[in-house]
Amino acid sequence: MFLRKLLDGFNYAIAGIIYSIRTQRNMRIHFIAALLVLGLSIYLRLSSRELLIVFFTITLVIMAELFNTAIEAVVDLVVQEFHPLARIAKNVAAGAVLITALNSLVVAYIIIYPRLEGFSFYIGPRLKETPLNVTLLALLFVALLVGIGKALTGKGTFVKGGLPSGHTAVAFAGAAALTLLTSNALVSTVAFIMALLVAHSRLDTEVHTFFEVSTGALLGILATMAVFTLAGW
Repeated sequence: MFLRKLLDGFNYAIAGIIYSIRTQRNMRIHFIAALLVLGLSIYLRLSSRELLIVFFTITLVIMAELFNTAIEAVVDLVVQEFHPLARIAKNVAAGAVLITALNSLVVAYIIIYPRLEGFSFYIGPRLKETPLNVTLLALLFVALLVGIGKALTGKGTFVKGGLPSGHTAVAFAGAAALTLLTSNALVSTVAFIMALLVAHSRLDTEVHTFFEVSTGALLGILATMAVFTLAGW
């Protein structure tokens, strides 16, 4: 019962994020910008401390947009006609989003811009990143893509139903990461067998269709390979 309530709470929270992506143009812009910034951060080989600042900045922007969406929904529910206080509430919430967006530009200027000066975007042999950093970035990248996919298709939530299958995408992303990190046939085989079991469980419970599961698997593998390629692995 406790685990069920915990899962429901997580599902409701994800549903709120998916709703915001579906209905708010600015949220879609923030998610796309987050993907681009993460990809650039991987390629520029930011340190763990710099990545932490970037993650925190992205989180602030997305949180502010979520609060803005929630405030707009509550105001629209309570106020059916024009009211100056309703306008103030919406304007203040939008102002919070603007401040976090400006802060993200400052962070980008301080951390990312200096790395771009004289930097070559030729993808060739490069120093390898810390395995944990690259793996976490790959999983986060996949999670963001799954959220965007479910929002655009308008079906399901992150943990239940919709295109693509989130569980399958993350499982195959982990299997692909282990394969790239270890280059060991046995480890790779076991990892992909586990990922296939996750995919089968989504089909067996009829939470996802075969197409949704297949799309999730392909997304997890390709996105992880892209992240590791950017990191020069």
